[in-house]
Amino acid sequence: MPEIVVFAVEGRTAAEKRGLMKDITDAVVKNFGTAAENVTVQIVESPRDSKSKGGVPFSDR
Repeated sequence: MPEIVVFAVEGRTAAEKRGLMKDITDAVVKNFGTAAENVTVQIVESPRDSKSKGGVPFSDR
């Protein structure tokens, strides 16, 4: 039962997230030889002021 967790800054549309989850599921099915029903994908979103890169919050970029 593969489980994939994607960490991302908030701001993607529901359609974008749906497409990403479908593409990840398809890749796991293809490469792990499991059924799509066995694949769990979770997107964990962070507020822009709660995540930084290089010490600079995403809200300041």
